[in-house]
Amino acid sequence: MAFIHSHTPRTLTNSIFSFFTLKPPIHPRVSFTSISTVSDSNNEPPERTNYAGVRIAESVEEVNKIRLDTWISNRISGVSRARVQSSIRLGLVSVNHRVVVKASHIVRHGDKVECTISELQPLKAEGEDIALDIIYEDENVLVVNKPAHMVVHPAPGNATGTLVNGILHHCSLPTPSFQDQETLSDSDDLSDDELDESSLNQTYSKDSGFDNNQTSIRPGIVHRLDKGTSGLLVVAKDEHSHTHLSQQFKQHTIQRIYVSLMCGVPFPASGRVDIPIGRDLTNRIRMTADTGPTKCGKSRHAASRYRVVEVLAGGGCALVEWRLETGRTHQIRAHAKYLGIPLMGDEVYGGSRNMALSRLQLKNPSSIHSRLSQLVSKVNRPCLHALTLGFTHPCTGEKMQFSCLPPPDFAEILTGLRNISTEKVKGN
Repeated sequence: MAFIHSHTPRTLTNSIFSFFTLKPPIHPRVSFTSISTVSDSNNEPPERTNYAGVRIAESVEEVNKIRLDTWISNRISGVSRARVQSSIRLGLVSVNHRVVVKASHIVRHGDKVECTISELQPLKAEGEDIALDIIYEDENVLVVNKPAHMVVHPAPGNATGTLVNGILHHCSLPTPSFQDQETLSDSDDLSDDELDESSLNQTYSKDSGFDNNQTSIRPGIVHRLDKGTSGLLVVAKDEHSHTHLSQQFKQHTIQRIYVSLMCGVPFPASGRVDIPIGRDLTNRIRMTADTGPTKCGKSRHAASRYRVVEVLAGGGCALVEWRLETGRTHQIRAHAKYLGIPLMGDEVYGGSRNMALSRLQLKNPSSIHSRLSQLVSKVNRPCLHALTLGFTHPCTGEKMQFSCLPPPDFAEILTGLRNISTEKVKGN
């Protein structure tokens, strides 16, 4: 691992071309600098509800067959799929007066479903010897480069192999016990880049072993990335750091820059998307831009700035930089869908391999369609990477900034598209 630390404050260059040069980069893969500027805004944290004891007894009206857990999730607005699945496994759900314990059980039109939502179940996170890409570490914070496909936080269905499991082992911390969180289930690929305050406060509860001497703590996850997203995360190692970083996220003074590959080229080439985001009531694992009278749950303010860095493969794809003003669940993914240019590989938001291939083939001659097909077949996640993370150190007050190149899977696809054609976009 290599990192560069400069004690002289300087602002990171506005361009990310140094990270995506056409020739192999000559600088280290990871950079760490001091910065001096941050942004600020205030938003209230979301309301939270304990759904324990909520009951339904209804007949299925859908004509098509549907999974039991999906049907219940659609009937109780706000409850997580993981919470529903836990209720089913605990024997709290019956279909036609017979207890069903399989979440995948198929219900049909006319079936009578009775369900009681269970209490939040305590989870235990065991430390695991998982290789972690630690970018920076001191007594107070860790900065980690999360690989794609790694879940950040333990949840029902994902109790092991998470980033938290790895950090517990890395820091030699005891096994903590904590309450499952309603909106934090990565088993449904639902994750908040920015966690609400009530969730954050549970990280250092007495029940999980934290004390004033800081002899027994669990890692403080103050923000998250979706399972399929790679890139930089900061983790607090003590209560003071956790509180301080949490406040920075709440006030939106954390600098976050992402890069993505998209199915097509956004127009205009740069802009600001200021569209609230809420839960898609027709699909519990998806968020949606709230543009008016849509099937959307309670929406929250969300703002993203984007900039096209390169037009690739004749305009069939684009490398785009994103700067977040807020941090909502699936914010970039939902805003990209709103623009009509979903992220490549994002099956949930319309950026399927078929969609990506269709747009690439439309912009390129038939002689390379087979080549494009082979390239797109390698995409197995949303092509989104958290490139840069900047924050104020919770103890020293230093302005810190880290940048880390995308992983090989992202780089391989980018290189393949560049080899077809590339055009840098300037002046936006």
